[in-house]
This record gives sequence, C-alpha cells and structure tokens, in this order.
Amino acid sequence: MTGTTAPRKGGRWIERWEPEDETFWKETGERTARRNLLYSVLSEHIGFSIWSMWSVMVLFMGPQYGIDPAGKFFLIATATFVGALVRVPYTFAVARFGGRNWTVVSALLLLAPTVAALVVMEPGTSYATFVVVAALTGVGGGNFASSMTNINAFFPLRKKGWALGLNAGGGNIGVPVVQLAALLVIATAGADRPRLLLAAYLPLIVAAAVLALVRMDNLAPVRNDAGAVREAARDVHTWIMAFLYVGTFGSFIGYSFAFGLVLQTQFGRTPLQAASLTFIGPLLGSLVRPVGGALADRFGGARITLAGFVAMAAATGVVVLASVRESLPVFLIGFVALFALSGVGNGSTYKMIPGIFQAKALARGMTGEEAAAYGRRLSGAAMGLIGAVGALGGLAINLVFREAFASSGSGSAAFVTFLGFYAACCAVTWAVYLRRPARVPAPTSGTEAKPQLTTV
Repeated sequence: MTGTTAPRKGGRWIERWEPEDETFWKETGERTARRNLLYSVLSEHIGFSIWSMWSVMVLFMGPQYGIDPAGKFFLIATATFVGALVRVPYTFAVARFGGRNWTVVSALLLLAPTVAALVVMEPGTSYATFVVVAALTGVGGGNFASSMTNINAFFPLRKKGWALGLNAGGGNIGVPVVQLAALLVIATAGADRPRLLLAAYLPLIVAAAVLALVRMDNLAPVRNDAGAVREAARDVHTWIMAFLYVGTFGSFIGYSFAFGLVLQTQFGRTPLQAASLTFIGPLLGSLVRPVGGALADRFGGARITLAGFVAMAAATGVVVLASVRESLPVFLIGFVALFALSGVGNGSTYKMIPGIFQAKALARGMTGEEAAAYGRRLSGAAMGLIGAVGALGGLAINLVFREAFASSGSGSAAFVTFLGFYAACCAVTWAVYLRRPARVPAPTSGTEAKPQLTTV
C-alpha cells in the first residue's frame, strides 16, 4: 500500500504504519509523526508540572503548617512513588485505548490532583490529607510512560534517539516551568498564595486535552500484547536498562523534587531565594535530553551513557566537597552539572532500549519490517517497566535525603551514597554494553546486509 496519506478508519485511527519504509516515511509518515510528537510533548509537559507540583508546594508551607523538613521530603517522595507505579498501566493503556485517546484521558485526569490541592492547600489541613493529595499528583508521572510508548511507535529506529529525547525533554521541562511559575507567585503575591499557581494550571490542562483530541492519531497496528510484556519482563536487558535508568532519570526527577528543599534546609535559603535557584538545574537537564538522544544516534547510546555516568560521579564529588565546606556557590555548580549530565544520560539510555531489541531481532535472522515490528513491540513493552523502575530512583533519592537530614542535618551522607551508585552504573554499562559489543547484521537500503556493531 502506497500513497500520500496513511489509510484510516473512524475515530482518527491509522490502520497502516510502516516508518522503516523510506517511501512511506517521506510521503506521509514523517509529517504525521511530527504532528503527534508536538501534541504529545504538550500533554506530557503539563503532566510533569503537575507531578512535580509538590516540589514547590513545600516551599509555600511555612511554620504555620507545622510540618518539619522530614515530613516535607516524605510528601514529595509520595508523589514520586505513585508516579512510578502508574507508569506500568499507563504504558499498556496506549495499546488498549489508542495513543491519541489515552493522551486525552490522561490529560483530563490531571484535573483531579490540581483541584484537590486547590481545596486543601492552607494551614490547618491535616498531614494525612496532604499525603493523599500529594499521592494523587502521581498520575502526572504516568503521562511520561504512555507518551514515550506512543511516540516510540511513530518513529523509525534511526530517528528514535532524537524523537524520544525531544518528547521526554519537552515533558521534563514541565518541572522547571512549574518552579519558575512558583517563583513568580512568591515574588509577586507572597509565599502564602499557593492557590494562584494551582488555578493557573486548570485551563492549561483542558487545553492540552482538547488539542490532543483534535490533532493526534491512534495507531491501529499497536495492539495490547501480553506476550510482549512477559517476554520483555523475562529479558535481562530490560532490568539492566532499568538499573541504568535509575541512575539517569531517577537522579533527574529525585533532584528536581528535592533541590529547593535542600537549599532551604541545608543552606538556610528563604522560599523566594530557593525558588529563584531551584528551576535552573531541571531546566538544563530538560533542554539537553534531546542532545543526549542525538549524540546516542550518532555515537551509540552505551558510549554516551558511560561518559555521562563518569561525569556524574565527578560532579557528585564536587557536591560532596561543597556540602562539607558549606559553600553554596560550589554546591550550585556541582548540583546544576548533575542535572545537565542526567539529562544527557536520559536521552542516551532511552535510545539504547529500541536499539537493544532491534539488535536481538536481527540476531534471530529477522529483516526489514519484521525486525522493526519486533523491536517496536518489545521496546514499547520494556519502556513501561524501565520507566517505572527509573522513577522509583527518584523516590530513593528523596528517602535518602530524608534520612540524611533527619540524622545529621546535612545532605553530605546522601551524596556519598549517590556517588557509590554512579560508580556501579559505570561498571554495569561498560561490562554489559561496551566490553564485548556483539556484531549483528544491520538493515541497509540495498539488497545486501553489512555487519556492524549494535548501536545501543
């Protein structure tokens, strides 16, 4: 089947989708994929803002709320935990309901935590109520998993690093945006007006849902496949990549949620001072994620991932030194570097996932669209599991911070723990994906296949 338009059935469903076919891609696939990517980014962006809302809500919670730093760390950890758990069902919802349909539903679900926080955000509310409302914001974390699974199906392997990096980076940038919005509210209306920030997001959520409804598409070839889930769960590479994603995305989201509170607790910053610095790291980490994906497309995801972990370990050493010496300028330099490097690693690790399963298909003798379909099928299933475990890394970071501050009043011990983990990530990346890279046949545009290194 050829032509300038992908055949459709009712309700904006595309029946034929073959992005690895260069003719199909040039005639209609690329244009359709880019349009869906744009509105996917918008919805995921709002989802990240809502998921990370409690990273700034705690800045509004002064002494009148009666919640100590450990209690605040637990609130943001709760949001992180729920966001990680819902990533698994959100991943499979794309195949069950369609990418466009689920984007609409998942966007509208963001109204629940936003309205709930709007109602309860005032002194005198019980701590248990705050915990429940913080948990509701976890639905925003699920948007990432469904969005990445959806966009993974739209793009050919050679474009996945760039596309997934841009999709995730545009979503990740919702974290610094909500932090900048909080800074604006605190600077203009004061630290006792959190409801202004929450109210501003209500029309944005509705707009994201409406635009997804009228501009996005569902892919009919993407089907729920319990066999793919089981196969991905049994594959050791799914869990190795989940471990590495804890080090990249877990660091990004964990530090994003905790940064402002660390500045307040360890360095005595006021809410306004903390808010004026908090957004810088997440902003850089979000902006460079597509760069990480593009570098992985060119040089291989494993090489970029290893380089990123080595640099993250070095930046963590700077942070430990600054924390011990109580030097805020040096601390900021090291911490912001950690954000940027985690962003690069986020892009490169997600490029590795479809590359790994494409390589497995080629090693099994598959070629052409058969290999591409296998890669999309398994990588889409694996992404939900990997994304969920990676987000749990953010939970671990906040719990480690909570314990460090509760026991010593400083985050130094937490950063030493993170340094050890990055060293382990370096060792795993090198041992599994770089020490003995396997040679597999790579698809070419001609009739012959040329052997090359796997591009993971």
